[in-house]
Amino acid sequence: MEIIPLGTASAVPACGRHLASVALVVKGRIVLFDCGEGTQFQLRHAGLRHSRIVAVCITHLHGDHYFGLMGLLSSMALTRREAPLTLIGPQQLAEVLDAVPGARDGDMTFPINHVQLRSGFTHAEVYRSNDVSITARPVEHRTFSAGFRAQTPGTPGNLDVALARDLGANTYSQFQALKRGESVVTAAGRTIHAKEVVSASARACTFAYISDTRPCASGRELARNATLLWHEATFTHALQARAIQTGHSTAREAAEVAHDAKAERLLLGHFSARYPDPAVLEAEARQIFPNTEAARELVKYPVLHILETSLAEHLV
Repeated sequence: MEIIPLGTASAVPACGRHLASVALVVKGRIVLFDCGEGTQFQLRHAGLRHSRIVAVCITHLHGDHYFGLMGLLSSMALTRREAPLTLIGPQQLAEVLDAVPGARDGDMTFPINHVQLRSGFTHAEVYRSNDVSITARPVEHRTFSAGFRAQTPGTPGNLDVALARDLGANTYSQFQALKRGESVVTAAGRTIHAKEVVSASARACTFAYISDTRPCASGRELARNATLLWHEATFTHALQARAIQTGHSTAREAAEVAHDAKAERLLLGHFSARYPDPAVLEAEARQIFPNTEAARELVKYPVLHILETSLAEHLV
């Protein structure tokens, strides 16, 4: 499970940054969070095929977060896609697409499953596969907006049956107990501890995507114990009044959300054009939450990662 930021700008493309979009890659399948203008180009630059996208989650209907969706859907149809696509977003999104020639359901070569988030909802599971589940909660912006939380299931460790037999286990119930992480006592009186015969389990991991919001309780709930939290940081705290006016967060406030939610790592995004270098935002957040990095576009970030190492790994 890894994420690749495709766009980290807010409002307009500036300072070499593109408009909002983040790709979550799980076992080769892609979930796209937001789809600003230019997302198709960024997918190509990241080496990601749009045929691998299984779901698109749109936070809200401000253009910098979804104007790229119409072109993406059109490209999918032109390449004769047949696999279904789940499209998650505000209720009005389906109506918007229905008004755009080339982006209507009837223009598609594949079925679209519309998951509509309505004003007043509190939380909902919006997507589930064998590899990932995604929930949504409303956040506080100038217009209806949602944040998302993607979670992979933990994978239990593998039992070395031959070794367990050598140590004296010989019944189905003993093998099952060891698999569950329990110790067993053999007929000869030897205690076998699960860690002796079961490999380490793959830990469940969680990615939270929170963009265009004031700090709020539902945002903290989305971020609760997240392995990796993406949170908007449009301004420095010196412009908090502007952040409040526009329904955005400062870098310090994003760090406070990460701290309060006990997230493990924080990636900042959605940077104002005021900041050609987001290092100032990163530095501000690190005063509150040290394990913070300003996201870099087209860099892959493993969601589950050793904390002492650098957060980012270049694609090339």
